[in-house]
Amino acid sequence: MLTHPTLDQLHTLGLYGMAKAFGELDKHGDTPQLAHAEWLGLLLDREIIHRHDKRLGARLRHARLRHNAAPEDVDYRSARGLDRRLVEMLLKGDWIDAHDNLALCGPTGIGKSWLACAIGHKACRDNRSVLYTRFPRLLEDLALSRGDGRIARKLKSLGQVELLILDDWGLQPLDAQARHDLLEILEDRYGRKSTIVTSQLDIASWHRAIGDATYADAILDRLLHNAHRIELTGDSLRRGKPTLAG
Repeated sequence: MLTHPTLDQLHTLGLYGMAKAFGELDKHGDTPQLAHAEWLGLLLDREIIHRHDKRLGARLRHARLRHNAAPEDVDYRSARGLDRRLVEMLLKGDWIDAHDNLALCGPTGIGKSWLACAIGHKACRDNRSVLYTRFPRLLEDLALSRGDGRIARKLKSLGQVELLILDDWGLQPLDAQARHDLLEILEDRYGRKSTIVTSQLDIASWHRAIGDATYADAILDRLLHNAHRIELTGDSLRRGKPTLAG
């Protein structure tokens, strides 16, 4: 068999998964027993897996998730009021297709950011675009973008991502520009894309945290009108964990 010319042709065509599988199958002792259709099927399967993994890697790099959180590792045993059926429904992603939002609240250390990243990771697996950002950092980035003339492009990119995760909402008071920017982002996304917001504040306190009643009404209407809600309780999951020496 002309192994090397075939490998060269597969690489020329950009079929890198098939090329790798071809080399492995050519060295396997049982390969001559395979029918042509079985051989081709194995090559195609490896190419599909290769392309899926490459696409997932690109999605995850763009998402910049804070935690390497796999949805299979969600802890339902800790006493923090986590509804397993709701989380499993959120992981399926139909709510993203419906352009709903998610409000995830609870005290520090309870796992809000981790859970948001696990949902974001599953969305990346499902070939959806995801972007994670801490809300205080986003406000800084928007201020810099306004200063160098990139603000329109920045707001447009935030409006296009299928799942936007705004972590640590409510840690600092909002000034007039921050309120305006947040409203613009949510207005662009309302009914078109999905947003996850995590906060140490309970939802009842969000109106006051925004600092202006008119803006608060407009922002919360766009954020909470179609939002699923997870309100975690209990002690920090970070407490009591052993410290590794050295």
